[in-house]
Amino acid sequence: MILSDQQILQEIEKGTIVIEPFDPESLGTNSYDVHLGKYLATYKDEVLDAREHNQIEVFEIPEEGFVLQPNTLYLGVTMEYTETHAHVPFLEGKSSVGRLGIDIHATAGKGDVGFCNTWTLEISVSQKVRIYRGMPIGQLIYFAVEGNITNFYNKKKSAKYIERTQKPVESMMWKNQFKIIE
Repeated sequence: MILSDQQILQEIEKGTIVIEPFDPESLGTNSYDVHLGKYLATYKDEVLDAREHNQIEVFEIPEEGFVLQPNTLYLGVTMEYTETHAHVPFLEGKSSVGRLGIDIHATAGKGDVGFCNTWTLEISVSQKVRIYRGMPIGQLIYFAVEGNITNFYNKKKSAKYIERTQKPVESMMWKNQFKIIE
């Protein structure tokens, strides 16, 4: 079940959903609009290695905007910091953003119960497009969870994205255990 606007507000009042800053104008019928933060990043190396810590170069989006290029992966960040303590948050692109040829996440649209941070966006474009900090970039949808939760994200020892940040965060795949296949 997806939470309605009234249910999102009730959960915010209870503290099970936190959105900072919260703007009532960003609350939709069953979602909350998030905005592009002021930072973008790109990887320094042309070839990324899943077993290595791939470094990124972080830069601010200028007031006049920034032109995204096709065939480049940009890491962006939401302006909003969120916490979700009893629901599964999903981040989806807005249709207006999609109609500009902007994809905001490659595979990571689902958050975990216990996720507390800004959202790093994996941005790619099909053609050149100018973007601006503060522009609506996506929408959070909250799903109810049935049953008790044992493994909250923010309490897992293996959680890799728990340090609060206003900047995009590079892949931490290199911290995972790789299975040996013989």
